[in-house]
Amino acid sequence: MRRYLPADDLNAVHALLCRTFAYMEGRIDPPSSLAHLDVDALRVLAATSEIWVISERSYPIACMILTPQPDALYLGKLAVDAGHRGQGLAGKMVAHAETRAITLGLPRLRLQTRLELVENHATFANLGFVITAQTAHPGYDRPTSLTMERLVPIPLEDAP
Repeated sequence: MRRYLPADDLNAVHALLCRTFAYMEGRIDPPSSLAHLDVDALRVLAATSEIWVISERSYPIACMILTPQPDALYLGKLAVDAGHRGQGLAGKMVAHAETRAITLGLPRLRLQTRLELVENHATFANLGFVITAQTAHPGYDRPTSLTMERLVPIPLEDAP
């Protein structure tokens, strides 16, 4: 797993995100924020957050964006290429996110998933996440997303 920085070529990472999020088009309302996330925006995220990628033969097959928040490490845009699903890559990404949260002194991982994507709810539940809230996108009077969290174990040397 490698962290991508702003100077790295993010075109293949962007292509991976577009491929893996394409199934949501017409299925979620409002549309995914990925529609506004081009390579230049990814470059900004690489500077302000952390983009982590698993590659095979120098080609990205899984990625995630980690953003520290005051009380959690936010895990966004977790994507695994369709041809590589079922191999535990999402679990590896979440385990790495947990390691980063521990390093940053953050007690939990947090993510959001759309209400319509029930298969994602199950996947994240299997990875130890629990639903903690429902939220609505601006302009919506109904919930559009679930917030899910996973507590990060406190290292023994930091335990009371």
